[in-house]
Amino acid sequence: ITRILTIFITMGQSIAYLSTAIPAEAILISPTFFKFSSMVILTSGTVFCMWLGEKITERGIGNGISMLIMIGIVSSLPGAIIEEVSSRAVSGSILLLVIELVIWYFVVLFVVLITQAIRRIPIQYARRLVRGGNRDKGSRSYLPIKVNSANVMPIIFAQSLMFLPAMVANIWIDSSDFARYIAQSFSSFNTWEYNLTFVILIIVFTFFYTAITVNPQQMSDDLKRNNAFIPGVKSGQSTTDFIAKVIDNITLPGALLLAAVAILPAFASLFGVNANFSRFYGGTSLIIMVGVILDTLQQVESYLLMRKYETMMSSGKLTSRADLTSA
Repeated sequence: ITRILTIFITMGQSIAYLSTAIPAEAILISPTFFKFSSMVILTSGTVFCMWLGEKITERGIGNGISMLIMIGIVSSLPGAIIEEVSSRAVSGSILLLVIELVIWYFVVLFVVLITQAIRRIPIQYARRLVRGGNRDKGSRSYLPIKVNSANVMPIIFAQSLMFLPAMVANIWIDSSDFARYIAQSFSSFNTWEYNLTFVILIIVFTFFYTAITVNPQQMSDDLKRNNAFIPGVKSGQSTTDFIAKVIDNITLPGALLLAAVAILPAFASLFGVNANFSRFYGGTSLIIMVGVILDTLQQVESYLLMRKYETMMSSGKLTSRADLTSA
């Protein structure tokens, strides 16, 4: 179903793209034949990328589609840095370039922190009978809940809606001053109207996406099925309510942090950073890049540990996150 829907959606998007992005004077052949052939080429390219992403996933390298998106983002990073270095060298602002790179380094660390941050709920496993009629002491563990469970999806949802105000306002732009104001305000991502609306949508979509993807009832049932409980909390509905309360408490800070990262490119652009490099200061590009790289590193690390590469372990070239946590 996903593959079939991808084909139909791509066909519709290709027609819209060809109708709006290609000027009529650039078409030197029959317009009908050009649009049909271009639609077939764009759809075939999308299907090929989808197939390639699935093959990457099957080979165990990582999430194939996410890696293709990440590669597309990373491929433009060297050019953006070179462009920024050239512009600062021409203007003689080398000190500003160094400050920009230092700030960008800390922004990347901040995004890694948001992506990896979890709220640990302590859980206790019930005592069980073992051989000889003895009881074990049970064990303690924790239930990890990510502060940013929605990841980059709220930003993607919000961005898909941010073009609507300007598009609707353009209908009445010649007859209404308010429509002209809305069209101008939402045509640039540097305006405060655009960023305020963007932040509100991200917060709303963060709560929405977390609510449909994180199920406290299922977590409570899994704990009960595994003879585990949260100390001081009764099993059943009380555990469900407790987990739901924890999720609600950490979702708002996570949404605010995600919104702050999303609007950082606008602030970077206001301080003179060129448009290509400013988008790496936050937003969808940086979050996807950091998230995919971290997931790939974790998967490679798990494969190395699972295959027991004693040489790498003993030489100190590989340290698992579990070892770092215990240390």
